[in-house]
Amino acid sequence: MGRTKTNAIGLERGDYSYNDSTLCPGCGHNSISNQIMAVAFEESLDQHHIIKMSGIGCSSKSPAYFLGRSHAFNSVHGRMPSVTTGAVMANHTLHALAVSGDGDTGNIGFGQFKHLMRRNLPMVYIVENNGVYGLTKGQFSATADKGQKTKYAGHNPFSPIDLCLEALIGGATFIARSFSGDAKQVRTLLKLAMSHRGTALIDIISPCVTFNDRDDSTKSYHWGKTHRDILNEIGFVQTFDEIAVEYDEGEVQPVQMHDGTWITLKKLTADHDPTNKESAFRVLNEAHSTQQIVTGLIYINTDQPTVVDIENMTDEPLVHLPESRLRPSQAMLEDAMSSLFAAN
Repeated sequence: MGRTKTNAIGLERGDYSYNDSTLCPGCGHNSISNQIMAVAFEESLDQHHIIKMSGIGCSSKSPAYFLGRSHAFNSVHGRMPSVTTGAVMANHTLHALAVSGDGDTGNIGFGQFKHLMRRNLPMVYIVENNGVYGLTKGQFSATADKGQKTKYAGHNPFSPIDLCLEALIGGATFIARSFSGDAKQVRTLLKLAMSHRGTALIDIISPCVTFNDRDDSTKSYHWGKTHRDILNEIGFVQTFDEIAVEYDEGEVQPVQMHDGTWITLKKLTADHDPTNKESAFRVLNEAHSTQQIVTGLIYINTDQPTVVDIENMTDEPLVHLPESRLRPSQAMLEDAMSSLFAAN
């Protein structure tokens, strides 16, 4: 029998897992978690130097499924960016890996998302984007397509927010988009994001297998509830296979969702310059106007300083400094006050 493969720090692939997933079978979020574990194993990441951050929602539950030896904080709805900012500023030697959703980021947390982009906090920011609030029965999120229909929320009358475009406008230094079923691309983008010094946003389209199905489908939950004699109330979520795709650069790939609808993916070509901000705007605008989901590395800027640099943080993390170095002495406070009075 062959020996179990270990990485450069002597860990096996299973050492990067944690709890079993409680998400719906076939959920794209589970595929993303699998790719995070694969990258962490392949890159021999030390989990003790990683802090997993999340907000509220199906997506924000997923950090409980990977990297069980790392630090973690599950914040309140939409407040993950500010909590992560505090954690990184207190200890900038930690590698922050944040998972959020389209509701957590694009609705209640949208203001915090925009400010995080402009501050360029060193972190990986993954949005698991399915266009609905899966944890609270499928209401539309801010990224839902105009005209999208769900069994409880009806038709969405509003135009969607493009999180990549908003990040570009907000001054982000790393912007990428992928599809949860494209394991190879997701894995590559995760490796790029983890090596970026600054905020690395990856918007990953991750279909909801439960709340984006159609009412008129005989396989839907709604059909079952309206065509039955109730003996007792039992909850059940249909099992689906995860949607997987594989296609080349420049190709347009239609992908059928579990509800029978279709989305169109377009993979960026090698002639796109991700360091050119104008090119990134053009690519996103063209994709938006043609209702395509462009995937790949959209924009990167390695010259912009991070908020850690701008604030002149000490090399030694604040969390390790003694109180004598963190709290000004009485003499220092008196000198500061004297200088203020003298200036006036």
